[in-house]
Amino acid sequence: MSERKVLNKYYPPDFDPSKIPRMKLAKNRQYTVRLMAPFNMRCKTCGEYIYKGKKFNARKEDVENETYLGIRIYRFYIKCTRCLQEISFKTDPQNTDYEIEAGATRNFMALKLAEEQARREEREEREEEANNPMKLLENRTQQSRNEIEMLESLEELRDLNRRQQTVDYTTMLEQYNPAETEREREEREEREDEEFVKSVNFKNKAESSGTRIVTEEIIEELKEEDTALPAPPAAKFAKPSSASAPSKATAGAQLVKRKTPLVLVKPKPAAGAVNTTATATATATAAASAAVTPKPTTAPAGLSLLAAYSDSSEDSN
Repeated sequence: MSERKVLNKYYPPDFDPSKIPRMKLAKNRQYTVRLMAPFNMRCKTCGEYIYKGKKFNARKEDVENETYLGIRIYRFYIKCTRCLQEISFKTDPQNTDYEIEAGATRNFMALKLAEEQARREEREEREEEANNPMKLLENRTQQSRNEIEMLESLEELRDLNRRQQTVDYTTMLEQYNPAETEREREEREEREDEEFVKSVNFKNKAESSGTRIVTEEIIEELKEEDTALPAPPAAKFAKPSSASAPSKATAGAQLVKRKTPLVLVKPKPAAGAVNTTATATATATAAASAAVTPKPTTAPAGLSLLAAYSDSSEDSN
């Protein structure tokens, strides 16, 4: 394998390198190199755009009588891909860039132009300060004022940083504890909800909400023999009953008795309707007592007694 690659060469014992003839080459001759376009450019002849990174077979040469701090400057020649116009550019070690010379114009040079403008303005200000002492004094005064403003803003930022917000790190760690599973967290939250519900006193809220009376009617059938029982108090009846008073027309009919309400709930009366509710309650109570109070039974007249006597005699026959 070593013979095929020719990595080692044979030198005879009587080899003398000084006897090898030297080739006479030009002092500033050109070399053919492979390179890529260092920036975007446009051909002046045909207007073709050549983008950065496009590869070319270029000719390279040294720029005569031009150096920067002992660094050589090189020039390159390429051809347009469309019209074969020759384009030349050279290195710029001072700005670590390339400079176009002929054949094309460079695109997107805004950053480079801005940097050149900033350097030019800085140079002009330095020259003006060296020649004008009043301008130097104004610049120093402005600089000291800017430093004072920066110190004040820095002090304000320090004051803001000193105001630390109190944070409960224990609760935060418990909330975002990775060791606690999802199920355990749900169980803990349910347990906390149950303890909170138990701690709430609903009795006081119910007492302070007001009173409401809900009546429940239970209808019972009474026979004719139970009519002699004393009537209940009028205030305990929810509605008047027309069948409670005995009469001749309803002698054989069944009587209905209504029981007192079983459930007492106290509603919270509205602020503006207290007097209206009291008045309505008093009126309803008076009407109920007047309607439920049994009327006094009149003594049977003589004709009715005679009719009853005649009926009983016919039944006996």
